[in-house]
Amino acid sequence: MGRVLAEDVIAGEDIPAFDRSPYDGFALRSADTEGASQNAPVSLRILEEIPAGSVPRYEITAGTASKILTGAPIPRGADTVIMYEKTVFDEKTVSIASPLNGGDNIIYAGEDARKGSVLIKKGTVTDAFAAGLLAALGVIRPTVFRVPRVAVISTGSELTEADEKPGPGKIRNSNRYLISAALRELGCKPFYMGRERDDADRIAKLILKCADQFDAVISTGGVSAGDYDLTPRAMELCGTKMLFHGVAMKPGMACAYGMKDSKPICALSGSPAAAITNFHAVAAPTLRKMAGRAPLPEETSLILYDGFKKRSPLTRLLRGRLEFADGRAGIRAASGQGNAVLSSGVGCNVIAVIPAGSGPVAPGTVLKGFLI
Repeated sequence: MGRVLAEDVIAGEDIPAFDRSPYDGFALRSADTEGASQNAPVSLRILEEIPAGSVPRYEITAGTASKILTGAPIPRGADTVIMYEKTVFDEKTVSIASPLNGGDNIIYAGEDARKGSVLIKKGTVTDAFAAGLLAALGVIRPTVFRVPRVAVISTGSELTEADEKPGPGKIRNSNRYLISAALRELGCKPFYMGRERDDADRIAKLILKCADQFDAVISTGGVSAGDYDLTPRAMELCGTKMLFHGVAMKPGMACAYGMKDSKPICALSGSPAAAITNFHAVAAPTLRKMAGRAPLPEETSLILYDGFKKRSPLTRLLRGRLEFADGRAGIRAASGQGNAVLSSGVGCNVIAVIPAGSGPVAPGTVLKGFLI
């Protein structure tokens, strides 16, 4: 459950493998009911009872029927099934008071799946339906992508752990839990590898250790342009090939990305809202691809219900809650969109994109967006 299929699942057989009854009733020939009515019902002789899991012994011929239970095979000669409730019957005969159509009320072989057809595509995240279908095919160990193992690092001399009482000038390390939870939501397995003070050499050693052991590394803190923003320098010290330092968006502008051999190193802001926004916009597509998932979420159009009063010199990613009105999707933007504001993100499940260079955005404006 929740794993990503690494190859197409092809039906090795028809599902179901035989024609069967969708409910308890009688299997018969529709031709025998021609002209049947309340005043002139047709009476048929019952040949046998066919429970689910058994095989019919008799062929249905003119003037006969077989009692059949849900899931049982349709006997040869029968082309329709009628429910018990629509008949009058005893141990030997069944009476039918209306004509029936051939082909009605039969689940045909291959109706769910035809042998040789692709039923589930590579890259599908297995859900309850996929689990049931795999079991129906007898595929009990499907090939899946390996779950990416991602190291999580926190940097900053001001940090204490969440279960510690912060001293003067200290703050609790919320980013450890924020990023770890976001990684789990993407189908990755996070490993917290500790926090390091503002020391480029020490941070470099920790990044190098993590890159040796894990598939990717995510750090928070130390990516701006101040004297103590040392993470980009640490990345270079440990041999990371730098890709870029900073992106033109808000929040989440401060960041640094690189590759250590084949491992992505993603250094995010120490400000929680900035870190998680950058994570969704920049880091997540790479991690999703590593996990075998589609790299980018599907885009959608969102009505900005309440508008946004600030100018957006850079591309702005606006988080909020998805709502529907009059059959259309919209975003109820969270109040408090600052880099360090974590509380307003609780319950947010969608991001809308305000293009760079925009002025205040009026209520009712339609924006591009994506689910998170």
